[in-house]
Order: sequence, then structure tokens, then C-alpha cells
Amino acid sequence: MSTLAKEGLALEPAITFEDVWVGFDEGQVLRGVTFQVQERETLILLGETGTGKTLTLKMAAGLLTPNSGSVVVLGNEISEMSEEELLQFRRKIGFVFQEGALFDSMSVADNVAYRLREDRVPEEEIESRVLEVLRFVELEHTLDFFPSELSGGMKRRVSIARALINRPPIVLYDSPTAGLDPVTSQTIITLILRLRDVYGVTALLATHRLQDGFALANFHFDPETKRVVRNEQNGNAAAGTNAARTRFVVYRDGGIYFEGEPGEIASSEDPYLKRFLE
Repeated sequence: MSTLAKEGLALEPAITFEDVWVGFDEGQVLRGVTFQVQERETLILLGETGTGKTLTLKMAAGLLTPNSGSVVVLGNEISEMSEEELLQFRRKIGFVFQEGALFDSMSVADNVAYRLREDRVPEEEIESRVLEVLRFVELEHTLDFFPSELSGGMKRRVSIARALINRPPIVLYDSPTAGLDPVTSQTIITLILRLRDVYGVTALLATHRLQDGFALANFHFDPETKRVVRNEQNGNAAAGTNAARTRFVVYRDGGIYFEGEPGEIASSEDPYLKRFLE
């Protein structure tokens, strides 16, 4: 998968939220949120249900515009883009939905190929690219399967394959391990590590599972041994890879309650933050 994330590389920072407000009839969900995600960085968006994590991902993907404030992704101001421009922009963003969001009536191959067919890519190219991304998630044997024949973890991996089909420089993950058993969750985390450390993909990952964030912060994928390795083993997670730092943003009551490094949140004595450590 040597060409993954080589097209449309972002200017730093890859994602910028500046004083973003968004809400609905029942009230504001986000109130003045500001943060940045640098190129090749992984930002873990942590928070309880209903704190606006998924809304943040939708704004970063150009699926939703804020009521006020600025969202700039890959140099594009989301609120200033036309619908045609947004359609082109979304091709540069991979989105892994929490439940997979696969089309039940389509095979795995057709689900993964859906966006390429919309773009009228030649069928011979579609076939090779679908096989490429399914090999990446180790599901090439499921080409002719339907979603009903897949386990929950396999559906999530097909969703990742579909998100990668356009070789995006940014991938957005909405609770990618939610509802999965520990072994399957580790498989998903390993895929995310591979994308970050081998292909330099920038990631914004929403979750309520602090352990997922720590796994991304404390380990890296070694392309030579093809294994996940604890960072301390070689003293430099970035050596020979494109690995970048992992940071945390914690939402609470419509705003950012905490923003910082893994060590800061792990050692915090704040009662609210400690709830995520339990």
C-alpha cells in the first residue's frame, strides 16, 4: 500500500477548529471549541456520550458546518465551500463510522468500491484498489461476503478499508473499538497504528475509552518486524517511521476541559479526568 496518504498532503496544521459553536433547537452542544491537529499527529477526542465528539468529526469531514467559528481542514474553510467543492474535499477524508455503516445489500467488495464507482474510476483499477485495502485489513478473503456474514470486528475493518480507498491524508474514527471484545479491539488499534506509523496518516479519533488513546500513545508499529512495539523499547518511536505524537482533548459541558499530553492526563489528580482512568 505504498501510495496510501501520498496524495493531497496537508499544510500544517491539518485540522484547525477556532471558536466553534454548534447546536440545535434543544441548545448548544459545543461552545467556543478551539484546537489544532498537526500533520501526522493523532488527536484523541475523549468525552462522555453527548458531549459533541461525533459532531466534531462530522464538521471535520465537511458533513456539518458550525453555527459560528471556523473549521479549516487541509487548508479549506468548511463554511465557505460550495456543495460541489465539499464533494471533492470529502474524497480526501476517510471516515470510520462507529457501527461500520455498511450497505447491507452490497457485498464487501462493492461496499469498499462504492466511492470509486461514484467517481467513475475504471473497473480494472477499482478491482486492484479494493483488493489492496482489503489486504491491508487482512480481509481479502471476504470479497464476496455480505455484511450479515461478518462479525462486528470484521465490519469495522471493512469500514476502515472503505475509508482508505481514496488514500486519504486524514482519517476520522468514531469510537472504532466500541462494543468489540479486547482481542478484536487490539486488531483495530493495530490497524490505526500501521496507518499512522507506516503511511503518515493524520488521525482525529473520538472515543470514551482512554485505554485506546494510551495504546496509540505508548506503542508504535515497526514496519521491519511488522509488530506493535512499546515506545520505550527503542527509545524513539519515530525512528525509521512517520510516527508522531498523540495528544488528548477532553470535552465537558460544551467546551474543552483538558488538552495535553498522555503523561499529563495519566498523572492528573483531577476527579473528572480520573473517571476515565478507572
